[in-house]
Amino acid sequence: MWKRRVLKKKVRTTMKQSYWRMVSVCFLAAMLAGLYPVSATFLGTQAAIPSIDRDMTAPFSAELTNSQLVSSLAGRLFGDTFLSDFFQSPFSAVADLVIELISTSSSAFFSVLRALNNYFVENWGISTLILIIGVITSFLYQLFIRNILNIGEKRFFLESHSYRQTPISKIFFLYKLRCIQHPAWIMFCRSVFQFLWSLTVVGGVIKYYEYSMIPYILAENPQISRKDVFFLSRQLMRHNKYRLFLMHVSFAGWKLLSLLTFGLLDFAFVNPYMTGTEAELYLNLRRNYVLSRSPRYECLNDSYLEHVPSEDELLISKALYDDSRGPYTQISYFAPEQYPVFLFSVQPPFKAVRSPVKADRKYTFLSCVFLFHAFSILGWGAEMMIQLLINGTSDGIYSPVSPWMPIYGIFGTLILLVCRRIIKKPAFVFLLNFVFFTVLEFAMSLTAELITGLRPWDYSGYSFNIAGRVYAGGSVSAALFGCAFLYYIAPRLTDRFMKLTKSVRITVCVCLTLAFIVDILLKALS
Repeated sequence: MWKRRVLKKKVRTTMKQSYWRMVSVCFLAAMLAGLYPVSATFLGTQAAIPSIDRDMTAPFSAELTNSQLVSSLAGRLFGDTFLSDFFQSPFSAVADLVIELISTSSSAFFSVLRALNNYFVENWGISTLILIIGVITSFLYQLFIRNILNIGEKRFFLESHSYRQTPISKIFFLYKLRCIQHPAWIMFCRSVFQFLWSLTVVGGVIKYYEYSMIPYILAENPQISRKDVFFLSRQLMRHNKYRLFLMHVSFAGWKLLSLLTFGLLDFAFVNPYMTGTEAELYLNLRRNYVLSRSPRYECLNDSYLEHVPSEDELLISKALYDDSRGPYTQISYFAPEQYPVFLFSVQPPFKAVRSPVKADRKYTFLSCVFLFHAFSILGWGAEMMIQLLINGTSDGIYSPVSPWMPIYGIFGTLILLVCRRIIKKPAFVFLLNFVFFTVLEFAMSLTAELITGLRPWDYSGYSFNIAGRVYAGGSVSAALFGCAFLYYIAPRLTDRFMKLTKSVRITVCVCLTLAFIVDILLKALS
C-alpha cells in the first residue's frame, strides 16, 4: 500500500538533490512537447485568452484561439440553439478559461477543428488544403515528438529516484536508442482509446487513470507489446484509481497558487513536484507487483531503476556481457550516480552511436558564414512548422528573404562568438540567449518599421509582450533553439562542412551569399 505523504516526502528529498535538472526537464517538456499547457499559456507561447465579446459566425482567422475556435464552430453547427446561446453568455468566460488552460495550440484535435471551421467559410480552397497539411503536421508532431518526449520525461524521473546525476538529455533517450515507432504506436492507441471512452464522459475519467501508467511502463521497457502494456497499466491501477485522483486533488492548492503567479510557480516547483510524485507512485506499484510475481511481471524488467549496482557488480556484469549485444556494451563507462546504460534492455544500433560533440570548438570565418545561412534557413523552416502546427497556415511568417530568416542567422552567429567560453554553464547560456534574441528581435522590428513604415510582426495578442514587438514565449522558444544550435547542430554541421575541400567550402559560401543578396534585391524591387 502507498501513502501520498510518504511519496511526496521522497520527491522533496530527490528535488533537493536534483532540483535544477528536474526543473529543466519539465521546462523542456512544456516547451517542446506541450505537456504542461497551463504553464505554456501564461508564458505566452500561444495567443492570450480572449474576452467573451466575439462574433461566432465571423470569417475564419488563423489567429483564433482554441476557445474562439470552439465558439465559432458552435455557432456554425448549432445556430440559434441553447448551446450557441451559452457561448454568447457571460458564463462562457469560465469555459474559455478552462479550454485555454488545458489545451495546446499544437493539438492535432484543434488542427482538425480549424480545418473544419475554414471549410464552412470557403468550402474547399487553397487555405483549406494548407490547413489539411497543418493537420497532418500536428498529427505527426503529436505522434513522434510529443508522445516520445512524454516517455522520455518519465524515464528521467524514474532514473532520478536512484541516480542523482541523471542527465537532462535522458528526455531524448528513445531517439538515441532509435526506438521510436513501437512506443509511438502504443501511445497513439492509448490516445484513440482514451478519446473513444471520453465520449461516455464517466468512462473517459476512469480510463484516464487506468491508462496513466502506460508512459512509465514504456519508459522502463520500450519494447513491451501493446497488449502487455495495457494489461499491466490496468493491473497497477486496480484499486488505485481513486487514490491517484485524490493525490491529484491534493495538488489543487499548488495549482491555484501557480495561477496567481501566472504559471511561474509551475515551472519553478509544481510541475517537477507532481511528475516526481507520480514517478514515485509507479516505482512503488511496480515493486509490489514484481515481488508478488503477478501475471506478466517479467515485462517490468528494469531492476536497476531501484537497485543501484556497486562498482564490483558493474565490472562483473561488464565482463560477463556479450559485446555483440550493442554498442553501449563496448563503449560503456561507469559514470558516478548515473544509470549504467550498457545494462539497459534496449541497445541502439551501432550506426546510432557517434563521437561526442565538441560544443566549445573554434569556428573559422568560412564556418561562420556557412552557419549564418544554415541557421537562417533552419529558422525559416522552424517558423513554418510552428505556424502550421498552431494556425494551420504560413500567413503569420514575416520573412523578407525566403527561405532565409536573417534574424536567426544573426542570432546564431552571435551566440557562437559570445557563448563559446561559457559552454559548460547551460543555464547561463540559455538566459543569455533569451536576452540576445529579445534585444535583437525588438531592434529588428523597430528598424524595419522605420524603414518601411510598416510593423513586420505584432505580438499584442500574446501575454508578456513589449509593445507588441517581442513576447516571452517567442524569446524562450528561440533561446531553446539557440541552445540546440550551439550545443549540437552547429558542431555537427561544421564537422561535415570541414570534410569538404577548401575550394568547395569557399564555393558553397559564395553561392549561398549571392543567392541571399539576389533574393534581397528582388524583394526590394518588388
